[in-house]
Amino acid sequence: MSTQTLTHLRQLKLGGMASALQTQLEQPGTYEGLAFLERLNLLLDDENLSRQSRKQERLIRQARFKLRASVQDIDYQHPRGLTPSTVASLAQGDWIARAQNLLITGPCGSGKTYLACALGHSACLRDYSVRYYRLSRLLLALTQAKADGSYHKQLAQLAKVDLLVIDDWGLDALTAAHRNDLMEIMDDRHGHRATLMISQLPTDQWYTSIGDNTLADAILDRLMHNAHRLNLKGESMRKILGQLTEDEHLS
Repeated sequence: MSTQTLTHLRQLKLGGMASALQTQLEQPGTYEGLAFLERLNLLLDDENLSRQSRKQERLIRQARFKLRASVQDIDYQHPRGLTPSTVASLAQGDWIARAQNLLITGPCGSGKTYLACALGHSACLRDYSVRYYRLSRLLLALTQAKADGSYHKQLAQLAKVDLLVIDDWGLDALTAAHRNDLMEIMDDRHGHRATLMISQLPTDQWYTSIGDNTLADAILDRLMHNAHRLNLKGESMRKILGQLTEDEHLS
């Protein structure tokens, strides 16, 4: 009967309960003093935890982060204008729930992408859907979507993502079609979903980088309204870490 019960649980896709029941059967002395409902509640708790874990793994996989990063591994030893309290506050995700934006700027190698991926990872753990894109690849995907007729479907999917992370903002010149695409994205998300932008350019240069005064006003108004801003400073983290590794080898 135990084998049949385990088989039925797995057929019903209750793998967490099946694993927990297997543990109870293998350790009867641990659970024999518990009432039926107490043991059932333990099984339900394990099933809930199992489903939560699978959901988080799925969200992280679907986000397609450039880097595997977590807020626990952020380096604060080298001065970059970044504090643990600021990161801890952002990692709580209240700004995502409020559909606010986050703008991360700083020189090349200052850790902008790592920080963004770490905050995105934290958002996944809080059950938010996240998607990471380099801006050039996002615009290329939308151009291809226009060609195959899936453009409006792609825009609808982007509009539903709780946190859209866009890297390398302002790195390449934008065409008229690109500016229109960005306007569509920002308009869909404004007041409904959060966006995280990463750029080497200071925010006061973003207007010029867009290349069209009218659309620049419209895009940046939606992007910068009530946005949180982090401006990382200091020497390249890649250079610092590379030097530390070289010193370790020499020692």
